[in-house]
Amino acid sequence: MPIATVNPANGETLKTYEAMGEEEIERRLQLAEATFRTYRTTSFVDRSRLLLQAANHLDADAEDVARVMTTEMGKPITQARAETAKCAKAMRWYAERAEELLADEEPADSDVKDSGASRVRVRYRPLGPILAVMPWNFPLWQVIRFAAPALMAGNVGLLKHASNVPQTALYIEDLFHRAGYPEGCFQTLLIGAGQVDDILRDDRVKAATLTGSEPAGRAVASTSGEMVKKTVLELGGSDPYVVMPSADLDRAARIAVTARVQNTGQSCIAAKRFIVHTDVYDAFADRFVEGMKALVVGDPMREETEVGPLSSEQGRTDLEELVDDAKRSGATVLCGGHRIRRPELPGWYYPPTVLADITREMRIHREEAFGPVATLYRAADLDEAVLIANDSPFGLSSNVWTRDEADVDRFVRDLEAGSVYVNGMTASHPAFPFGGVKRSGFGRELSGHGIREFCNITTVWQGA
Repeated sequence: MPIATVNPANGETLKTYEAMGEEEIERRLQLAEATFRTYRTTSFVDRSRLLLQAANHLDADAEDVARVMTTEMGKPITQARAETAKCAKAMRWYAERAEELLADEEPADSDVKDSGASRVRVRYRPLGPILAVMPWNFPLWQVIRFAAPALMAGNVGLLKHASNVPQTALYIEDLFHRAGYPEGCFQTLLIGAGQVDDILRDDRVKAATLTGSEPAGRAVASTSGEMVKKTVLELGGSDPYVVMPSADLDRAARIAVTARVQNTGQSCIAAKRFIVHTDVYDAFADRFVEGMKALVVGDPMREETEVGPLSSEQGRTDLEELVDDAKRSGATVLCGGHRIRRPELPGWYYPPTVLADITREMRIHREEAFGPVATLYRAADLDEAVLIANDSPFGLSSNVWTRDEADVDRFVRDLEAGSVYVNGMTASHPAFPFGGVKRSGFGRELSGHGIREFCNITTVWQGA
């Protein structure tokens, strides 16, 4: 894929960039290593001051940044603005809490005495330059949720962003530079996917984090394993959205629409598989389909647009193939199900779609639908709902709608997912750990768990 800004609303190529050569990559790696030697010794007070300044700059730039994101990957402008605000919030959260989250821990006195020590501490120390391989779907948030904790922990960052959001990638480097960070604390590498492996193998790079596709995750994890480097992976998701008889159906159906089409359905944590108890299946389906049909599809720069174009022509093709395979195999199309052909929408649009009568043989049952396509399942009882929910190679998050505490206990115990959201839709928040199981990856981002992922957890034992 060329490194370029291509507007998905009309297919127009706006800017192209040359990939960095070996000399420039080497210069930046040297700079990252040199900067880390001194930045690692800075105080939490100084790191907090810098991150708060970056958050203030982001607030000031919010409208321009939102428009760049919408232009590069098609995110509806109202959602792009919300993304910038969320990033500034996360930066302030870590600026205010990192020192507490990384404070020395002291074991129980009895254990210290039993070890023969006069004092024992557990200290969190930074690792060094961290390579971040990030996706296009939340081009600001995905980076900031890594960068804010990493920088507060004393690490430095190297960003390989998706090739279709180069302007956003360059903006992030500039943001930290204008905030006053030392040169080399956070650098954007305009490189192709084929250049990642060599950088990851470089001894100066101490760890990696990747959010993206399963194949990309496998490649990074394989190299990291060979080089014995820490890795955090957040990969795909096909999150279940379970509705039980005691649920508030009106609210569950209304939130279900948002949960499916946020970011035009291009979100790993978007609800994708809607598993409904047979007693309320028809009532929920009617409400859900009505809500999906009512969504406003259009130019992502327009305030009223709720569903914009997919980020790329290939993305639309991949989604069409999943839907067409399901239709050929007997799925029922309740709404949507075919490409939008309207002269005023020349870009890569696909309509909000609901498919029913899904079987295990259909590709869409096993693969992630990255776009505004929902699948409906009928469950005879709670046991079947759990079975369907877990019948996926992914395990990122999950949603459960019920007012029965016994149901809640069962789902929390048995759902194979990194999160269980009860009577609400999945959303990331800086205070809560984020990540998945199975093929959705490993490790955690955000919260205290996330900031400690790229720390050397050091035991300090002192004798009498």
